[in-house]
Amino acid sequence: MSASHPALLPTRIGGIDLPNRLAVAPMTRVSAAPDGTPTAEMADYYARFADGGFGLLITEGTYTDTVYSQGYLNQPGIVTERHAAAWRQIADRAHAAGAPIVLQLMHAGALSQGNRYRSETAGPSAVPPIGEKMPEYGGHGPWPTPRAMTAHDIAVAVRGFVASAARARAAGFDGVEVHAANGYLLDQFLTDYTNRRDDSYGGPVANRVRLTVEVVSAIRREVGEDFCIGVRLSQTKVNDFAHRWPGGAHDARIIFAALTAAGASYLHIASEGRDWIETARLDGGVTITGLARQVTGLPVIVNGGMHDVAQAAQVLSDGHADVVSVARGALANPDLPRRVAEGLPLERFDHMMLQPMATLGNARLWRQAAEAVV
Repeated sequence: MSASHPALLPTRIGGIDLPNRLAVAPMTRVSAAPDGTPTAEMADYYARFADGGFGLLITEGTYTDTVYSQGYLNQPGIVTERHAAAWRQIADRAHAAGAPIVLQLMHAGALSQGNRYRSETAGPSAVPPIGEKMPEYGGHGPWPTPRAMTAHDIAVAVRGFVASAARARAAGFDGVEVHAANGYLLDQFLTDYTNRRDDSYGGPVANRVRLTVEVVSAIRREVGEDFCIGVRLSQTKVNDFAHRWPGGAHDARIIFAALTAAGASYLHIASEGRDWIETARLDGGVTITGLARQVTGLPVIVNGGMHDVAQAAQVLSDGHADVVSVARGALANPDLPRRVAEGLPLERFDHMMLQPMATLGNARLWRQAAEAVV
């Protein structure tokens, strides 16, 4: 590919000017200090993507309260001034290289496998998650059955999202992204088989999306109209790759419209498979992101197999999305935008970069070993 690739064109998303349409997707790296403070190594990690020319950086999921939100040991938080001060250094490094940066806000809910504040987990209902914990992020064995959240628990979770968004803005971030995807708390409320509540948060999809709507609305009231608030959604989950919204396009329209009314600035719709054009299709042949653009009028980011530059070009040129986010392809190619612009081949991602855990330290050891072989 060359400089004519549509991903290299500038755009605007949530009031943020992007020099191109290539974003770094949020990726859990479990490399913060034990108390959740981001490290100098993390600052270098994000700076590499900024220096490599990415038009937008979206951070890894960052926990939002000192109760149930933390999902992994050594996950970064945004719940103390110490956390915020360390994140400010990362935001400053990104801005110095010309890259906007958005902080992703995450509550793990029932899919927590490491929480320094609580030994139990909590979710919408006392339903054990399917599958098992993820070794790459320090877990093993089955997920525990969560405690069903009370109205008080829900209110505490919402306040955590709001306070964390305010800290992110004060720390110099260009926006926040509410993580409502991949099986974590907000997605647990949205999902029919993990949400068996009989109150206003359970039942039809308009009720199941209510908590995400409340979070986005409350953040919008706190940060004002000029601050970017994205929402990440997915049908698939880290513990259920096959899941699809049971109502298909009908459910999607309700979800997308509700989040737009709540004050979302953009939607980030995550992986539906490597063969994205086919796996992301909904009723009537429309793709999930194409439908999001039609329903909302908001910018849409797509994630899933976008390191395939031909597929990324088709997604953008055919109107399926406005921006593509890249995960493992970015790990292997921190300078991916420059490679695309110059028509250079991309390095293939090696899963050993994430072994035995997906930490920055293990990735560094992998690079050193690879360089020694060369």
